[in-house]
Formats: sequence, structure tokens, C-alpha cells
Amino acid sequence: MATARQSTGIPGLDERLGGGLIPGKLTVVVGATGIGKTQFGLQFAYQGKQQEGRTGIFFDMSARGDSQSHGHYAEQMFGWQLEQADSSIKPDLENFFGNGREFGDYLHVFDYQGKRVTKRDMEFEQWQHWQSQLNDKLATAIGFLYGNLTSGCRRVIVDGIEPVDVPSESIQFNLFEYVYHQVLHKDPMWVARDLFRQKYRANAELCEKYSYPEEEIGCVLLQTSRESMLDELISKQLDEGDLLSGANTVIYLGKIRDGNRIRKAMYVPKHRGSAVTEEIVPYTIDDHGLHFDKPV
Repeated sequence: MATARQSTGIPGLDERLGGGLIPGKLTVVVGATGIGKTQFGLQFAYQGKQQEGRTGIFFDMSARGDSQSHGHYAEQMFGWQLEQADSSIKPDLENFFGNGREFGDYLHVFDYQGKRVTKRDMEFEQWQHWQSQLNDKLATAIGFLYGNLTSGCRRVIVDGIEPVDVPSESIQFNLFEYVYHQVLHKDPMWVARDLFRQKYRANAELCEKYSYPEEEIGCVLLQTSRESMLDELISKQLDEGDLLSGANTVIYLGKIRDGNRIRKAMYVPKHRGSAVTEEIVPYTIDDHGLHFDKPV
């Protein structure tokens, strides 16, 4: 039996996607800063409360602080107070499945902020420092994600990836690849082994009890682009970079000219599993998120 599609929470978009996003697959939302990616992610995350009984979570890899203002928009749009997890605290493996388990709604994984995190932008020592911090944060990242998934979360929004010329040189892309393949779409018992390591045998029975179907997990990646105009995004080849070529669904958010005005609009160049129209759909953003206008 096919897993039900996940509603985006954006009125009118699900119909254009054949019913919504497909769980177990990657969706990439691409657009420049300020175009509405964060609001998109919040609408998708909050819709999980209606569909799965539990809101989604945010995994933020930004190296420049919370420029996306997740907490502010969550409060403004839904009265939702995001509980931030402390990235400096390692998971409590002795009492991981204890009563009152709370893992937070939002994790800003990196402490160090203010610089681009690509190999060519740093000296060798700085690159080594980032690699070391990445390794140090893996347990925290796995604990945050695995803990929430065992608690019923089925939606993960990944944010903070900056545009780069060579994805393999980006700490953020490296971490996303690990999170996506080694946590979100891996047998939960093997994820538990990676997290608990030598303590796994002592927790194996509880790990089995709190197991979850990984094929039900939806992942939306919010990727910042250099291009702000929708025409520029559309003209790019989808095989430019592993993320776009490997994603099940790609959604572009950008600006269009409408007479003497500049407006925001959406275009879906790729959505495997459903027929996708070629229409460009204008939208507006208000205190409640994204709203579609009539097609142009």
C-alpha cells in the first residue's frame, strides 16, 4: 500500500503536485534570500500536526546565525514557539528513552558563525577546524534527528545551505549528504547503532520498541540560490549538482516582471510521480505564509 502524500500546507500547491509531496523522497526548494523559503518550510512543518499528529523539525546548518528567523516566523504565522535544542550538549544515552523525552523543534548545529564554510574560502587550518567541529557535532545531530523520529516526527526541514560552485568543497553539503543518507533514509536500527555505539546492546530492546518506518519521512531542503529572477533559475540545468539531479521534487521560488512591477512566483521543473504543468504561479507572502494568485 502506497504511503499517503504529505500536504505542503500551502493552499493550491498540493493540487499542482498530484496531492502533495512524496514521503521517503527529497524535495529541494530553491530561491534567493527573502523569497519565502523559510515560510514554505514552516507551512510544511506545521501541516504535519494536522496530518501526522506531530509538527516537523528544523535542522539549520547556517554558518551566519539565524538569518532565516525561523522562531519569529513560526510565532507570527502559527503562534508556534519553536523549542531550540542546544547544539553544545551531547545526547544523554543513559536515559535517551526516558519519560518526558524532549529533543526540540529546531537545531542550529554549528556554533561558529560569520564565514562561508567552503574549502576554497578558508586556510588549511580553518578547514581542519570545521572538519573537526563537524565530526564533533555528528552525535548531537543524530540524537536530535533520531530522537524526534522515534517520537513521531515525519517531516524534516533542512535549512542554511549557501550557494557554492563545488558542492564537494562545502561543509554544509557534506553534512547534508550524511544526514540524508545515514540518518533519514537508513534503517532506524542501524541509525541507533551509530548513535549508541558501545551502549547499543543495553538499549536494543527500546530501540526496537521505538522503531519507525523510514519510508514515511519527508525531507525538504531549503537551498539558497545566487539567482533571484525566476527566469534565471529556470534556465539552469537540473543536472547541475547532485542535489537537484537526485531530488524527487524541485521547486523554484523567484521574481518575475509583471508590467512595471516585480512579483514573486513559483515554478515546478521536476516532480516525479505526477504530471507537472508548465505554468508559472505568482504568489504573495503575508503574516500567514505563502498564498497563490491566479496563474499568468
